[in-house]
Amino acid sequence: MKKISVLVATAIVAMGITSCGNSHKSASLKTAADSVSYAIGISTGAGYKENLKTLPGDPANVDDLIAGFIQAIKGDSSAMKMTPQAAQAYMQTYFMEASTRDAKKTKEEGEKFLNENKTKKDVITTESGLQYQVVTEGTGEKPTAEDKVKVHYTGTLLDGTVFDSSVERGEPAEFGVGQVIKGWTEVLQLMPAGSKYIVWIPSELAYGERGAGGDIKPNSTLKFEIELLEIVKDKK
Repeated sequence: MKKISVLVATAIVAMGITSCGNSHKSASLKTAADSVSYAIGISTGAGYKENLKTLPGDPANVDDLIAGFIQAIKGDSSAMKMTPQAAQAYMQTYFMEASTRDAKKTKEEGEKFLNENKTKKDVITTESGLQYQVVTEGTGEKPTAEDKVKVHYTGTLLDGTVFDSSVERGEPAEFGVGQVIKGWTEVLQLMPAGSKYIVWIPSELAYGERGAGGDIKPNSTLKFEIELLEIVKDKK
C-alpha cells in the first residue's frame, strides 16, 4: 500500500501541475501563504516527476485524475463516482494486477535471454541454470561457502542499467561467500582467486519474486562482472 500511495500522490501532484500549466494559470504570490504554497507545489512536483514514470499501464487520464482530486478535496460526495474506500480498493487491485503482469513479463524476458545466451561461445551453463563466461582464470585457491572474499563487481540489468558497482565506488567489497544471493554463492566457489567472470543469474538464484530496491524488479535476471581479488583470511 505504501507504493500505491506514493504512485497516486505522484500522479496527483505531477498531473495537477501539468493541468495548471496547460490552463496557463499563473501564480499570484501576493502573500507569504501564496509563496509557500507555490514553493510546496514546485518542490513536490520536482521531487515526484521521475516517479510518475513508474505508473504501470496506460498514461493517466489527466482530466479524470484532476476531477477526482478536486471532488475529494472539496468533499463533494454527490459528484464523486467512487467513495474513498472504493477508490482505495480499486487502486489496490489495479496495482497488484499490474505488478503481476510486469513480473510475468520480466520472467519471460529473462528466460528467453538465457535460452539464447547459453548457445553462445564460451558460455557455460551449470545444473542450476547459472551461466558464466571466463574472462580471466586465476591461479589461486577456490573459496568455500564458509570463506570470506574480497571482490570487485558491476551488476547490471539485461538492458545494461547498472544497479550496483564496487568498481564505480572505487572500493572492493568484502563479504561471506554464503551470505549473498544463491547465484553469487555458487559462482564464487567455481572461481580461483585472481579470476574474472561474467555471470548471468536467473531470477530464482537472485532476488526472485521480491526484487530488490528500485531498479531490480521481481523476477529479474541479472548480469555481473565479478573479479575475485582474494580470499580474506582471518587475522590471528
